[in-house]
Amino acid sequence: MQETGNDIEHAKNEDERDWEINSYENDKGKWHVYPGLCKGCGLCIEKCPVKVIEWAKELGFSGTPTVKPRVEGCIVCGICQTVCPDAAIHIEKKGKEVPPAAVPVH
Repeated sequence: MQETGNDIEHAKNEDERDWEINSYENDKGKWHVYPGLCKGCGLCIEKCPVKVIEWAKELGFSGTPTVKPRVEGCIVCGICQTVCPDAAIHIEKKGKEVPPAAVPVH
């Protein structure tokens, strides 16, 4: 199948769309979910070690509920981000700086 100019433009427009983000924060960090990517598989709920992820009232792209954390108990471990097959969850830990670049020793 050959790509046409319209197919390329369509893909370009999809890449430029704005994604809705639902963000939650506690003293350990921030928890973000992208409803437009969440298919409601529930892997994050199943794997959360402190069981603070639950179904949200908001529907994702496939018409299934998205997820949300009860942030007061979230330890911001990042397991939910790791197991999400659709990259719908992003975790930001507080106090974690980018490590310095490696410097060669002479």
